Amino acid sequence: MTLPSVPSMTHHPANPLRGILLMLGACVLLPVMDGVAKLLSQSLPVLQIVWARYFFHLLLLSPVVLWIYGRRTLRPQRPGLQALRSLFMLGSTSLFFLGITYMPIADTLALAFINPLVVTALSPWVLKEKVGLRRWMAVIVGFLGALIVLRPGFGEWHWASLAGLGAGVVHAGYILATRKLSGSTPPLVGLTYAAVVGGVVTSAGMPFVWVPPTPTQWAMMASVGLLAATCHFMVIRSLDHGEASLIAPFGYAEIVMATIVGLMWFGEFPDAVTWVGIAVIAGSGIYISIRERRTAAHKVE
Repeated sequence: MTLPSVPSMTHHPANPLRGILLMLGACVLLPVMDGVAKLLSQSLPVLQIVWARYFFHLLLLSPVVLWIYGRRTLRPQRPGLQALRSLFMLGSTSLFFLGITYMPIADTLALAFINPLVVTALSPWVLKEKVGLRRWMAVIVGFLGALIVLRPGFGEWHWASLAGLGAGVVHAGYILATRKLSGSTPPLVGLTYAAVVGGVVTSAGMPFVWVPPTPTQWAMMASVGLLAATCHFMVIRSLDHGEASLIAPFGYAEIVMATIVGLMWFGEFPDAVTWVGIAVIAGSGIYISIRERRTAAHKVE
């Protein structure tokens, strides 16, 4: 999943086109990572794959962050909220990987994309932000889109769809915590903290689930962490070149690539009803982003 609401590393938007291209690049690579994770889930426990995602992410990112920011990064600002944010990220990753183990990647991703709707619904209480009637209506319509994908009671429901839905809800908690932390920690440093927490927590469970990987599986596990770190960096850099409300809607292109990966690697393709639900969820999220941009513009004026 992309992170459309991660704050940028600077406060001076520079090149919106470059930002859009970076976001689209991340949207191409993320489903590849998901596809590798799904392949691994056929022979390895989900928890072990999640561990690999954070362990190799940390292995790659920590030297870069220490080189850029120095040892002071070892002292997190607002450690309680940093830990909670990291646990939200870990929970979202775990639920999403669980979901794609049993469901098509595109279907799971569509359900996880309810996160902007949940953020909007909770922001009046968590962030003390005012949400107008139009955005509330978009939230309601978006949740109806999730019900279309879920289809409870119509014979197509799978329990793993709750994992995809849960990934979106928990990811919304990550976004809200990120916004609360905005300005206190550089985004790359925050991602390193998340990798540390994810690596430590999942390592505690490894003695109970560990399956010795083959050399090929080790390479695939490492690629999951490498792709995760690369894509997060690309998303962060994309937001250096344009406002989140402008760049974030392009994150829905991830569903297109997820469909391509699912079709080419696993023979998966969403049916017509699922595509309707995906369109409703994406449309609601894009509308909310546009409304947020207009609201921010009016405040500046």
